[in-house]
Amino acid sequence: MRGARQTGPRNPREYVQETSISICHSRRARRAAANAAADSGGDVQADHAGRGAQAPRENNVAATTTENQIRLANNAIRTTRAQLYIPSLDFRMGQGISAGDRIGQSGTLVPYTSVWSFNSGLSAGMTLFDGGKTFADLRARRADVQNQEASRVTTFANLEYNIKTQYNSVLAANEQESAARAQLELANQNLAVTVARVNAGAANVADSLASVVQVGNAQLNILTAQQQIRSASANLTRYVSTPYLVTATPADTADIARTPIDSSAVMALALNGPQIRQLQAQLTAAQANQRSARSAYLPTVSASMGLTGSGTHNAYGFGGSSPYPYSRSLNFSASYPIFNKWQRENQVQSAEIAADNAEAQLKDAQLQNQATVITALGLIRNTEAQVRIQQISIRASEEALRVNQLRYQIGSGTFVDVLTAQNNLVNARGALIRARLDYRNARAQIEQVIGRDLP
Repeated sequence: MRGARQTGPRNPREYVQETSISICHSRRARRAAANAAADSGGDVQADHAGRGAQAPRENNVAATTTENQIRLANNAIRTTRAQLYIPSLDFRMGQGISAGDRIGQSGTLVPYTSVWSFNSGLSAGMTLFDGGKTFADLRARRADVQNQEASRVTTFANLEYNIKTQYNSVLAANEQESAARAQLELANQNLAVTVARVNAGAANVADSLASVVQVGNAQLNILTAQQQIRSASANLTRYVSTPYLVTATPADTADIARTPIDSSAVMALALNGPQIRQLQAQLTAAQANQRSARSAYLPTVSASMGLTGSGTHNAYGFGGSSPYPYSRSLNFSASYPIFNKWQRENQVQSAEIAADNAEAQLKDAQLQNQATVITALGLIRNTEAQVRIQQISIRASEEALRVNQLRYQIGSGTFVDVLTAQNNLVNARGALIRARLDYRNARAQIEQVIGRDLP
């Protein structure tokens, strides 16, 4: 029998050497994102989620675009306000020269002498009455500013939500790497035990080969977790918009303190969150546009005045002996479209439809925020209970694994029982990591809806 066992590798650890995967040192592996940055010649900085969320307000493209939209909306207010109090001014001036022939009184061509002619003019115009259209437009433009300001808050809330979820993904990947290293340590212990028992003739090679597979799986889990850290850290850096790679602080992987949440207060904040305020501003603007469209049923009264002059052989009236007469004018006009092929009616109906759509979107957003908060609060409670249960399950699985390892060492148990207990422990740790991730993401989702951090 001993000779038959020697036909294969004399030490099952040779399988590990043949299928070995290079794993970094423990401390370096916990900073997989830092290693990736170092390989590419970049820098890395670990940061807390709350502190890193401030950088995008200056660097992120969405934040920059939102700020520019507010500037454009303020410019529209200035333009609309000017229609109320400031007349339009226009100044023109020109000069020209002509030469050639013209038809005289007898029908013959008569040449004429070429001379320079000059003209200049100053005109002003202002709308005196437009049926309240300008006032309605001004209210609409102010509502547009409020809409853009609320959109800025919504953009920042969405941006911080993306930052927090990516940060939570880095934390979960760090926890997965720690769990995979604990799995690798157990697999190495089992491998040592199976190798000793195979060499002693108390077990077959299948046990040692199964241990080799467990070691390889643990190594692959470590590499997978490190890749997840790199990917999540890269996405986190994109949202934070920093020139260096940003990753999560390893200390944040510890179990977080759970504070009670006032569901009624959170619901009230959700029904008046950033998105709700944005839609309310859009509804106000739509109603003002509706009033502006109805002003087409009233007449428009405007006034204009002008000062013009023209002459020859005289540079715009400065010097010279040629006369340069000026004329002054003041005009008032009123207009009223009696029928313009239903364009006025279509504009009014379009404004009414836009107002109805804005009101419907506001109601739907309130219901959506209500559903989101109810779902997230329920998920928080469920994951809190799941975390407590999984912590107990991990302790039970560790004890079950210890008992099965002792039974296998003394020959009263099988290695299948050891593998089953080890897999149960790995699954319990994975369920705990997922529960913590779901808990953090549920809190981040509520914070996105209400536009502020939970206590």
